Amino acid sequence: MEKMSLIQKYNVPAPRYTSYPAVPHWNNFLDPMRWKTLFQQAYSEFGEKEGMTLYIHLPFCESLCTYCGCNKRITQNHKVELPYISSLMKEWNMYLDWLDQKPKLAGIHLGGGTPTFFAPETLNILLKHLGSTSTLVENPSFSFEGHPNNTTEAHLETLARHGFTRVSFGIQDFDPQVQQTIHRIQPFEKVKQVTESSRRLGYTSVNFDLIYGLPHQTLDTLKDTFAKVQELLPERIAFYSYAHLPSAFPAQKSFEAFLPKEDEKRALYEQGKTWLEEMGYEEIGMDHFALPGDPLLQAKKDKTLHRNFMGYTTSPSRILLGLGCSAISDIYHAYGQNEKSVEAYKKNILMGELPLIKGHVQTEENLKVKAIILQLICNRCASWTNMDELPDGLLEKLLDFETDGLIAFDQQGMHILDEGKPFVRNICMAFDPYMSLDKKSATAFSKAI
Repeated sequence: MEKMSLIQKYNVPAPRYTSYPAVPHWNNFLDPMRWKTLFQQAYSEFGEKEGMTLYIHLPFCESLCTYCGCNKRITQNHKVELPYISSLMKEWNMYLDWLDQKPKLAGIHLGGGTPTFFAPETLNILLKHLGSTSTLVENPSFSFEGHPNNTTEAHLETLARHGFTRVSFGIQDFDPQVQQTIHRIQPFEKVKQVTESSRRLGYTSVNFDLIYGLPHQTLDTLKDTFAKVQELLPERIAFYSYAHLPSAFPAQKSFEAFLPKEDEKRALYEQGKTWLEEMGYEEIGMDHFALPGDPLLQAKKDKTLHRNFMGYTTSPSRILLGLGCSAISDIYHAYGQNEKSVEAYKKNILMGELPLIKGHVQTEENLKVKAIILQLICNRCASWTNMDELPDGLLEKLLDFETDGLIAFDQQGMHILDEGKPFVRNICMAFDPYMSLDKKSATAFSKAI
């Protein structure tokens, strides 16, 4: 089947599988005492050897980027910083009280929102507290998301003192008209300055987030964006598909008339990928690229690559603890998500209560399917002992992918061919019984291609 026909066939709503089950399919049978027990169990099983990773959600932004689907709070009032940081530390203290030792950390990631909305002095308060109440595994990974317009030398210096070596800048696109339309205006010279400052101060990995499918994007405008990327050559690139979900994010309605058509959008990705390969980048997996020598590429070759809510990672840690409003935790045996509202989150913390609002306790079958989906996304393969193990209906779906030239069967099970890489979300979805049973939830997901 021709590529455009395949795109038309498979361009349907699909989870990104940062978790399995995907959030809309969580059972939500989770109370605080159950969460405590499962957290303690997970740490006793994995924590001492692997450590755990902290994801800290810092939700504040000074202005609204209209394309954005993240949980954020728009304000220019910086008096919100210290009360929020205080709540984060109190939430962390709850988990400390559940353990009989200082927890071991494999990494910290500051996400948002805009983490660099917070003053360096305020971030220092949080990081000193985390550092004094934990120990570290060998070679931990500390990273943060920075807005090029407000990431200062003081931010970079403060975070470097606490062990941060990786920074991700949300570029999205360098074209002035695109930037104006999505309200993400940042001159190239500003990005160049903050990238060079990061490297001068010892950061060993700079990532650029880029998005294809934005309003007013064309092959010509994207070519100019990639020429600017080539000038700076960040170690990693995340090249995401724009997710158009205006029912959830009404600001996206403002530019609907200017979005590329589906075939134009796919052409943007294919050409962008070609340009990245010409620059020397290698594909890690879904949406992610890195230069030779990057640890992610080595992990891919060693088949030790892992993926969680923060994307691809080299960390083997099976515990990702989310702190802050809307933060999601994956403690292997269960998922949990905090209150999305800043006020509700802080109120729970003030009352000494966990701020969880939804969750999911993993069944044995869930863990089996999760392992297969991780293998597909990280290693492009899935294994089983014999065909009789496959659930009803799955083989028929896989044979359809084989007919379309996307997968091939082998002695271990199956593997995704090069032609199937753009359709990995669809292939994962074949293993996901929730997607077969619950058609309504498809509206919660962006299209796969």
